[in-house]
Amino acid sequence: MNKKDVLQRIKDVGVVAVIRANTADEAEKISKAVLDGGIPAIELTFTVPGALSVLEALNKTFKPEELILGAGTVLDAVTARLAILAGATYIVSPGFDHETAEICNLYGVPYMPGCLTITEMLNAQKAGAQIVKLFPGSAFGPSYVKAVRGPLPDIQIMPTGGVSLANVKEWIKNGVVAVGVGGELTAPAKTGDYEGVTKNAVAFVEAVKAARK
Repeated sequence: MNKKDVLQRIKDVGVVAVIRANTADEAEKISKAVLDGGIPAIELTFTVPGALSVLEALNKTFKPEELILGAGTVLDAVTARLAILAGATYIVSPGFDHETAEICNLYGVPYMPGCLTITEMLNAQKAGAQIVKLFPGSAFGPSYVKAVRGPLPDIQIMPTGGVSLANVKEWIKNGVVAVGVGGELTAPAKTGDYEGVTKNAVAFVEAVKAARK
C-alpha cells in the first residue's frame, strides 16, 4: 500500500485501535479481536514488550488488505525505521519529532505526530504530516477541534485520549477525520474477554458511521 491508500483506508473506517498490552500474546489476541469487530487500523504501541516481534508476527499473519498495521509511541527516527522494516505502514508519536518525520518521508510512510497547539500542528504539516494526532484529546475535548478548524479549515485531525462511545459522535461532528481509541476499546482484554473487545469495536465503528450520516 502506498501512503495515500493507507491514509484513505484509515479515514474510511474512522477508528484506529490503540493497542497496549503486557505480553506479545495478549497484543496479538487484542489485534484479532478488533479486526473481528470491523476495525482494520491497528496502532501497536512500543510500550508492548517485544513490539518489533509482534509487528512482524501480525504482518505475517494478516494480509495487507485485512490489516492496516501501524506503530505507536514512536519517539525517535531509529525506532520509526525499525518499525517500518518490521511491517508498520504508518507511524504515530505522542509528540512531533522532525527527524522521525524525515525518515517517514524517506520511506513513504505516513507520520501522525501528537500535537496540541496550532503552532505544533503547522510545524507538523510543514514536515509532511497529513494527519495530526491531537494528543491528549482529553485536555480540551471536541470543541477544540472546531476552534482549530476555524483558522485551519483543511487540517486533518485524529484525537487520541479522551475518546469514548459517549463522545465519539461529538468528535466526528466537530470535524475529525478519525479517532484513536485505546482503553475505552480494549479494556475487556484485561480479564481475558476478547469477545468484549470485539463488541466494543463494532460499537465504535457503528457510532462513527452514524455520526457521519
